[in-house]
Amino acid sequence: MTPILFIVAIVVAEALLPRDVHLGPLLAVAPALAAMFSGPWMTGLSGLLALLALLFAGRLRGGLSTLNHQVQIASLVLIICFLVIYCLLRERRQRELAQVRSVSEAAQRVVLRPMPARIGPLRVASVYLAAAAEARIGGDLYAAARTDGASRLLIGDVRGKGLAAISDAAVVLCAFREAAHRCAGLPALVGHLEESVARNLAELGSAGYPHAVEFFITAAVAEVPDDEPVVRLISRGHPPPLVLRGRRVLKPRFPDPAPPLGMTDLVTAGQAVETLPFRAGDLLVLYTDGVIEARDRSGAFYPLAERLASWQDGDPEALVCHLRDDLLSYVGGRLPDDAAVVVVERSDRTPDLGTVH
Repeated sequence: MTPILFIVAIVVAEALLPRDVHLGPLLAVAPALAAMFSGPWMTGLSGLLALLALLFAGRLRGGLSTLNHQVQIASLVLIICFLVIYCLLRERRQRELAQVRSVSEAAQRVVLRPMPARIGPLRVASVYLAAAAEARIGGDLYAAARTDGASRLLIGDVRGKGLAAISDAAVVLCAFREAAHRCAGLPALVGHLEESVARNLAELGSAGYPHAVEFFITAAVAEVPDDEPVVRLISRGHPPPLVLRGRRVLKPRFPDPAPPLGMTDLVTAGQAVETLPFRAGDLLVLYTDGVIEARDRSGAFYPLAERLASWQDGDPEALVCHLRDDLLSYVGGRLPDDAAVVVVERSDRTPDLGTVH
């Protein structure tokens, strides 16, 4: 409607103003406005109306045979053609972008399944922020599985980011989902993950993948038993979790960190299982390094522990939403690396076995 009103206003002004004042060239604004907000058909229609208005104004000004009017008409026709072509190309790109988003969403549902809102006595919430433009997933990963008398959680980070890391993340996720139900202990489960990563590296190397020797995955595998107020954890080069207890943020220490998955040659001992107190009402915060390595404009890292200390609500879903918004605001809206957060709350009543130091 705005382009049509603009055309009418130009024609009326052209008829009322002195003959030596020419507003005809301004009619090119009408199809330009249509191109900003509409598709090629509306742009073409606005251009046709502008052209008819220019012809009408030319007749009012003494005919269309003058060189000035002929140049104006030719210029307007050329502008209309360019604008229609632009709209066609824009619509094609929008269709392609919609297809990419559809594929990305499908990949997310297949590779990175949504975390269950509740698993055993635990309430779970998660958020994923991909660094790659238009991507929904990348190199960060998380998963949960229910076993007899316990719940198991995985969070990890593939070397690299964006869409190129999806296939590597899928290897670990599939291995975890398969082995979490049949491996009796965490060391056996992590050992199975290591074997799967090693096989994947061998396949990549035999296929001539140039960066296979540099491939690794940091991961943390946790197990929360139903009948004990603890969480058992094996960390393979992954940032340590945080426990939010009221207004206190408890930071566990891992004296002997193991190398990431994929660096089998560096593993010199068995898998060390750390046991952390995790009582009813506590929030266990698992995260990837994309969270704590995010920087603001001054170059300061995101202070996750300080941000958690200011949180008062005990709802996991509300916490991950708060962290997502706060993190994006901290970095100015765009993350340089993939980031994932999983928050777990124990909602049962079990005796307290101490605190985290």
